[in-house]
Amino acid sequence: MGGFAKWLGGGLGWVFGGPIGGLLGFLVGSFLDESSSETRQVSRETTPGAFGVSLLVLVAAVMKADRRVLKSELEYVKQYFISQFGVDSTREAMILLRDLLKQDIPLRDVCRQIAKNMDYSSRIHLLHFLFGVAGADGKFDQDEVAVIEKIAGYLGISSGDYTSVKNMFIPDTDAAYKILEIEPGASDEEVKKAYRKMALKYHPDRVSHLGEDFRKAADEKFKKVNEAYEKIKKERNIV
Repeated sequence: MGGFAKWLGGGLGWVFGGPIGGLLGFLVGSFLDESSSETRQVSRETTPGAFGVSLLVLVAAVMKADRRVLKSELEYVKQYFISQFGVDSTREAMILLRDLLKQDIPLRDVCRQIAKNMDYSSRIHLLHFLFGVAGADGKFDQDEVAVIEKIAGYLGISSGDYTSVKNMFIPDTDAAYKILEIEPGASDEEVKKAYRKMALKYHPDRVSHLGEDFRKAADEKFKKVNEAYEKIKKERNIV
């Protein structure tokens, strides 16, 4: 298991037991001795390993939604994991993903376990990535989007935050306003206040505990918030 055990082992204490632990049980014996000290430590702060494990399980659920697994989706996941964990770990993570795609994922139970153990900012980051996977082929399948919406609800993500992230990928009318979680009739002062609130919520520092690579990935959400604000400012001539 090599490098894969290093990041997955870091999340073992978090996923051991429960539905995620059950799904990954067939792997535990391969590296239990190597990471035994870590499995006894359960942390409330989300670790990169715990995030990676959760991501793989939820990605499998989304990819299975339309009953077909596309090469573009696998490549999107692969490139993301390479940027976070390196080539060797990614190779083994993709093997795990292919195994998870054969499993019946108890989505509600899995999401409840994640929500119980993962901080809110990291859960929003998960949601952002899932939309990226769904749109990897250049379009968004309705079944996949429906599963992501269900995941968001199970994860305890507010409807406003779900709509905000969704509009970063699937723009509705007035998408810029929806990203900032306000109505088009909001005053200029309300627009500025909403921007400050969303910039704080989506600031990359909110997921800095996941490591520098995850922090860099969070820059995309932060960029979308800034683009939405700039669009509204231009339309309204806000100084």
